[in-house]
Amino acid sequence: IAVATQGRYGSSDWLIAYLLMFSDTGHNWKQYHQEDGIGVFPGNSNADSVVKHKLQQPVIARYVRLIPLDWNPNGRIGLRLETYGCPYDSDVVSFSGHSSLVYRLSPRPRISKESISLNFKTLRNSGILFHAEGQNQQSITLELEKGKLLLLLQKGRSSSPDSRHLVSLGSLLDDQHWHYFAVEHHSTHLNLTVDKTTLWVQIPSTFRQYDTNKKKPHSTGFSFYLTLTGLSTNRNLYGCLENLLYNGLNLVYLAKQKDQRVTRRPAGIGRSCLQSLNLFPTSLCCHFFYLFSSQAFCSLILPL
Repeated sequence: IAVATQGRYGSSDWLIAYLLMFSDTGHNWKQYHQEDGIGVFPGNSNADSVVKHKLQQPVIARYVRLIPLDWNPNGRIGLRLETYGCPYDSDVVSFSGHSSLVYRLSPRPRISKESISLNFKTLRNSGILFHAEGQNQQSITLELEKGKLLLLLQKGRSSSPDSRHLVSLGSLLDDQHWHYFAVEHHSTHLNLTVDKTTLWVQIPSTFRQYDTNKKKPHSTGFSFYLTLTGLSTNRNLYGCLENLLYNGLNLVYLAKQKDQRVTRRPAGIGRSCLQSLNLFPTSLCCHFFYLFSSQAFCSLILPL
């Protein structure tokens, strides 16, 4: 994945430096940064040579935007651009805040590792992304609260002293961009990933018991053992999920194929993502302000 630039043919017009932005809608933009945090891309020194930058981290986008920062002082802004990428398979489902996608498992032998991964984009700063129930009424819930992800463990269907706020992850996740989340459940711990950050989390002992055959602790069933579902509440996600994978099985694809293991409540399924709204992400501080201007700079927007 890369971008390459040239100046305007046979002229003194070329870019010396620029910013690279990307978007899936053409309205809500995110700046690309390299792993070292630098966001400025060096451009050209003449009109004919090609300057190519390989992107250290891939991006998923439909539109690319270049914002010129500097150009040849003896000419004007001039640009020839080429992008390099690959096809991307996307299965998307949209949620209205009171709908859910339900996946029911048949009883099966326990496996050593279970996992869920998904991309999400939210239009509200709070909502339940998924809720899984298992044996002995144990459950695990991933909830967005004021732009942060909360992972909750619980025994029983109502609040109890055994409920446990396990960990908080991320920030400003309500910025209307896609974010990646994954959880892997092992016998005594969870591996949690949000975007590029992975966290190892110990499962509390009250949610484990000992296997009498192997004499090893294991979870008692909150590991997505029977049901994966959003709760029947208006606090569910208002936004979109993409490529929701349970142990490698794409549940959104199954829902679109009307597989009986996956149902949508209420019936029907949104096949495209809701459009972004003019909402601000959650501020980390009461003195933090957001300033947007569509005429503060000259830019080039290209659909991919």
